[in-house]
Amino acid sequence: MKLRISAAMASAVAFCAVATPQVGAAPATITVASFPDLDRAVKVALPMWEKLHPEIKIKLVSLQIEDHHNSMTTALAAGAHLPDVVAVDFGYIGIFAESKGLDDLLAPPYAAEQYRKQFVSYTYPQATNSRGNLAAMPADIGPGMLFYRKDLMDKAGIKEEELTRSWESYIEAGKKLKAATGAMLLARAGDLKDIYIRANLKDGEGIYFGDKGKVLVDSPRFVRAFELAKAARVAGIDTKTVAWTSEWSEGFKRGKVASQMSGFWFGGHLAKWLAPDYKGQWRASGLPGGALASYGGSFYAIPKKAVNKAEAWEFIKFMTANKEVQLTALREISGYPSLLAAHGDPAMDEAQPYFGGQKTRQLARDTAVKIPVIRVDKYDWMANEVVNSELENVLEQNKDIKTALRDAKALIERRARR
Repeated sequence: MKLRISAAMASAVAFCAVATPQVGAAPATITVASFPDLDRAVKVALPMWEKLHPEIKIKLVSLQIEDHHNSMTTALAAGAHLPDVVAVDFGYIGIFAESKGLDDLLAPPYAAEQYRKQFVSYTYPQATNSRGNLAAMPADIGPGMLFYRKDLMDKAGIKEEELTRSWESYIEAGKKLKAATGAMLLARAGDLKDIYIRANLKDGEGIYFGDKGKVLVDSPRFVRAFELAKAARVAGIDTKTVAWTSEWSEGFKRGKVASQMSGFWFGGHLAKWLAPDYKGQWRASGLPGGALASYGGSFYAIPKKAVNKAEAWEFIKFMTANKEVQLTALREISGYPSLLAAHGDPAMDEAQPYFGGQKTRQLARDTAVKIPVIRVDKYDWMANEVVNSELENVLEQNKDIKTALRDAKALIERRARR
């Protein structure tokens, strides 16, 4: 292990040394388009960047995640008003990779294939399109985890094993929690669907689409995901709020929501703005039933019409292949490193005060190495919207689950023309 880590660190140094602009070159300003909270990873890295590259200035432009991706989709289609570097969330990487508006980072002068082994194995495939082009470099990953309020579980007499033994035991624990404390186990029942459809996928399998674009949303995996969400709603253990709204966030801030299944990055949201007053009360564990899931992740890409491509590439390498930058993002925004060299750093063994001294980074590291490659598709975003709409029909109107999923499949096939 130590030998492999040392080799990776040496490769990272070589990686960052390629194509460095010459000292004395004309000053350049590159525009980086990002979104919260990934934009903060750029902000905290800027002092290091300015020491390494005083000749290249960074202009950071940030919009909320949906606005950012909508804006970049329009700009890429028009080939105008483009930044030099585009941040891309995992949920959008499929459509961005297939857009034909981004440079292939495997091609010269980037030649990114030589760096593949420096990163978590499933990251490159996620950003590779149907033409075999690498559209973006991985910045961080999202090993799936369960976060929960230990103090509330203790009050209800619930052990972690009850939360994680199975999906059914998780829901039963929610009933017990509500009866004892009045707190809800979930912010939204749909969270169960969201994590389950991503769990235990086969290597190379997609969330919504399979081989030759086959739509998978009527499969047993989705039926089970919908059944779990409905069971949680019927049990009355969710607050019925919409994710990322003020009402949703208030549930965490006021201690009314006792758990959340998400990517590792969610722990940073809890600590920084969702529930800072509950420091020491939250814990992290694996998912129910020993499930493995990737939930989220971020990438950086270069538009074909970018003006400052050499400088943009230097910046992307800095953000993705610089171990210290990756570790800074880990500490500041809980962006779990895509760079393998960072996984062997002592920072991974640090106790986390917010989580009562728990070593949550170790848990994420152990999960990350087991997650398979997940196939992405340019229509993932659309399929997600359709499936969510049908889930609401099930939860709010009691629509039959199999009928809802058949309808979802038909609509997805029609919109994707498959």
